[in-house]
Amino acid sequence: MKGLWLQNRQLSFRTDLPEPQVEPGMALIRLRTAGICATDLEMLHGYYPFTGVPGHEFVGGVLAAPGAEGWVGKRVVGEINLTCVECEACRAGREHHCANRTVLGILGHDGVLAEYFTLPVRNLHAVPEGVEDELAVFTEPLAAALEIQEQVQVQPGMRVLVVGAGRLGMLIAQTLRLTSCDLKVVVRRQAPADLLARFGIAAVFADEVPENSADLVAEATGSPDGFALSRRAVRPAGTLALKSTFAGDVTLNLSSVVVDEITLVGSRCGPFAPALRLLESGLVDLRPLISARYDLADGLAAMEKAAEHGALKVLVTQD
Repeated sequence: MKGLWLQNRQLSFRTDLPEPQVEPGMALIRLRTAGICATDLEMLHGYYPFTGVPGHEFVGGVLAAPGAEGWVGKRVVGEINLTCVECEACRAGREHHCANRTVLGILGHDGVLAEYFTLPVRNLHAVPEGVEDELAVFTEPLAAALEIQEQVQVQPGMRVLVVGAGRLGMLIAQTLRLTSCDLKVVVRRQAPADLLARFGIAAVFADEVPENSADLVAEATGSPDGFALSRRAVRPAGTLALKSTFAGDVTLNLSSVVVDEITLVGSRCGPFAPALRLLESGLVDLRPLISARYDLADGLAAMEKAAEHGALKVLVTQD
């Protein structure tokens, strides 16, 4: 099998990978389209000590599903956490925090940047017929963007600041725009400001952000500087939602968090069904976020492109 292989923070393209074996309850999936996200790039810097096929954003076709043959032939996306369904967290409905979970392309389970991969049938979602592959591949990050609204009640007129106008920040901004909040997005360059204007979203530069000015701040830069700006921007008794996953540590003055009564919200995976409905509705404009498309055989070049400054979503496809 052909695919990308990550080991000791080194990425290679291999043609000798073993094809995955499909067991009852699992689906064998052939890759159609994959997306590269910031977490994939951070894996190269040691975000997780992972060895295997990377990648977790995908659209694929089900080739086999023992015991669930109705899925065969369907075009699917899938939730990335493989859970035990038996631990306390799973029984309480907190499957994303399963004590025994593995994570597609991140922790203990090979990912999607290869010809074939496996995922539990219960993780699958059928892609609506009218949603093309290059839009459906945004389902996982779009769900992650929507998770903020699952955790925080965003009301019309609420002063909301998104710090970071990259892959995820753009999605967060588009989903928050639908709430009619008073929304601004921090940018570092004019190009993302122009793109945000196309979506009807106001952009600001970091030095234009007043301290203590936002009711809700969504941090999506993946950098300590972005976190520091986010902390300065949130008002006392406000909420700071943390979306970044990156290698390394940040410095935080916990005393100021206590005194200002700041609510810190870690925000990771999100709901797939609403994300698919949103894609089907056409209320988010995702095509401008696609920076480049590569064949799977050019997966190394795709990762290099995704790591370039200013690159948004890079897609990897397989005919």
